[in-house]
Amino acid sequence: MPNKAKLSIEDLKQLILTSLDDMKAVNIIELDVKDKTSVTDLLIIAGGTSSRHVKSIASSVAVDAKKAGNKPLGVEGESQGEWVLVDLGDIIVHVMQPHVREFYDLEKLWSFDKPVEASAEN
Repeated sequence: MPNKAKLSIEDLKQLILTSLDDMKAVNIIELDVKDKTSVTDLLIIAGGTSSRHVKSIASSVAVDAKKAGNKPLGVEGESQGEWVLVDLGDIIVHVMQPHVREFYDLEKLWSFDKPVEASAEN
């Protein structure tokens, strides 16, 4: 069986978003991090309502990407299902339960565009 060509980052992003939508993921956001890290270009964060839902969403993303020729570099967190990470190279997908997402607040963590100046109060 011949290998399928890898998708462009834009096509991969659309495939992921479609997969997330098909699995009823909630609160989906995209974070462009290519100017902040060399690890990946885009983070996609999505929510699931239970551990089973989180696991199913992440599995669907991984399976859909693999079918399209983009085999995941790794999938972490499947055993607990509170936070599952699917590493697709240029895009990393985080699927999280609400309490985990609130605790780790990746959106805030990756929004460090400008350093905040410290002011000395007298």
